[in-house]
Amino acid sequence: MQTSPTTTTTTTTTTTAPRPRKAPARRQPASSKPLPAYNVADGACSFRHTLTVRERTALDRALDIVGRRMSTDDVVYGSPAAVKHYLRLQLGSEPAEHFAVLFLDSQHRAIAFERMFTGTLTQTNVYPREVARAALHHHAAAVVLAHNHPGGSAQPSRADEALTQQLKAALALVDVRVLDHIIVSGTEALSMAEKGLM
Repeated sequence: MQTSPTTTTTTTTTTTAPRPRKAPARRQPASSKPLPAYNVADGACSFRHTLTVRERTALDRALDIVGRRMSTDDVVYGSPAAVKHYLRLQLGSEPAEHFAVLFLDSQHRAIAFERMFTGTLTQTNVYPREVARAALHHHAAAVVLAHNHPGGSAQPSRADEALTQQLKAALALVDVRVLDHIIVSGTEALSMAEKGLM
């Protein structure tokens, strides 16, 4: 006698708890890309080294927010306060002097931020040729120069004024305008253009 296999199908129903709904992610406009920042100090000689992970994350988020605002369709230099805040976050608490450049397009929107030279407590060497080369690399139409004074005073020295004029002359040869030179300390940021020193 032959037996045929029989198949039985049983259906079990299981109930699962409904998953909580996630809030829909807010989409950033296409033009709201983060502002690229190059050569950002993050080593043992940087003030960022002394921050906790949470503080570093908060600082990075603040830089991202301000950087996005500066690179949108609004004219960046219509709001020098945003530029000062961004530069204070980038350079304000550094223990050594840093020279940086904010590169702008023809509508004065931020293209990139680059920390170009690092010096000592009281000075840094700046090479106009390297600044001009970086401006051409980023296809910048204008720049905002910046450096910090670790000593606490944001007042420009005669050397700062001379450097600004030297960089203006060098960059003018390649059709790049210097809009401002901002000096940053831990507590303030001073615009040389607002003070009539450009």
